[in-house]
Amino acid sequence: MAESLKNKYPIEVAEKISKMIFEVHPRFDPQGFVSHVRQGYDQLELMDRGRKIAAALKVFLPDDFEKAVTILLASMEPPVEHDENNSLASFIFMPHTIYVTDNGLDNFDISMQAHYQLTQRFTSEFAIRPFIQRYPEKCLALLAKWATDSNEHVRRLVSEGTRPRLPWASRLPEFIQDPSPVIELLELLKDDTELYVRRSVANNLNDIGKDHPELLADIATKWLKGASKNREWLVKHALRSAIKRGEQGALQALGYGSKADVKIQNVAITPEKAKMGASVQISFELVNQAHNTAALMVDFSIHFIKANGKANPKVFKLKAVELEPNESLKFSKKVSLKPMTTRTLYPGLHKVEVIINGQNMLIGDFDLRQ
Repeated sequence: MAESLKNKYPIEVAEKISKMIFEVHPRFDPQGFVSHVRQGYDQLELMDRGRKIAAALKVFLPDDFEKAVTILLASMEPPVEHDENNSLASFIFMPHTIYVTDNGLDNFDISMQAHYQLTQRFTSEFAIRPFIQRYPEKCLALLAKWATDSNEHVRRLVSEGTRPRLPWASRLPEFIQDPSPVIELLELLKDDTELYVRRSVANNLNDIGKDHPELLADIATKWLKGASKNREWLVKHALRSAIKRGEQGALQALGYGSKADVKIQNVAITPEKAKMGASVQISFELVNQAHNTAALMVDFSIHFIKANGKANPKVFKLKAVELEPNESLKFSKKVSLKPMTTRTLYPGLHKVEVIINGQNMLIGDFDLRQ
């Protein structure tokens, strides 16, 4: 079993923060600070540990918010490079972002400059959202400026912080209702030099598409005109959920909106009686029966049985292909039937469908047993 994240955020984090602050602010009480944090710390999960440290910062830093933030910023290590390994090293600054949001909502300029510095070390994508909700116009104007900043972490904050449905964060209902202000920011970032930023732009568009599928398809079509390879990748990544949902606008934007004239043959679903913890192999062959080249987006779905006995389809991506008239192509994929944290398996008959350009076609089933 993987180690709990909270165990990678021990009390030593608070000790390191206290030493950093003491070096620039000798009146700080590092022993008292750590002792304050230690009370009940071991019982807390990761995010609550960050909040516990942030609350202690409020107690042990000066009451004047501007003075306290000045001390915090002076104590920080230099900005970090983008961490491809997603380590927890930068999480040492998570309490700093929480402190600024919890105590600085009435101090817009100071707080936003603090987030500008903090996001270059950790990320302020969660902490900036209350400021967006309280000061939407001021934030949008500032974020438009940050969209051209030389630092990739700052540019990414523009797109990630404005995601309407950012996971594990408070939603932004105004942008869920009307995402046009967000789209204006994304326009500034769609050709960013860093994949790190472009991926965030794609994720933001993916969020928007959950509530505005037609708008997402329109943006995708617009952005694909004369697009570079980098922008093509961004748009395809932004459309991934819409494609899984079989939305015709998204499929049309990528050139897969036409109904396919294909024949499915040589279907094999093995074993017919599968065991939990094992796997099932899905294989089939497509033949293009049309008189012209067919552009096909090919996926398949398994209708997993839920606790109430009903089925819920899970889409598995295969590939996009072009088939000449009478040309055939075989597809095959092994699917693990081991229990997952995101999906509980239940016994029963599981239908399997092939999805071609958004059209679902039943090809068989398998019986999942204990």
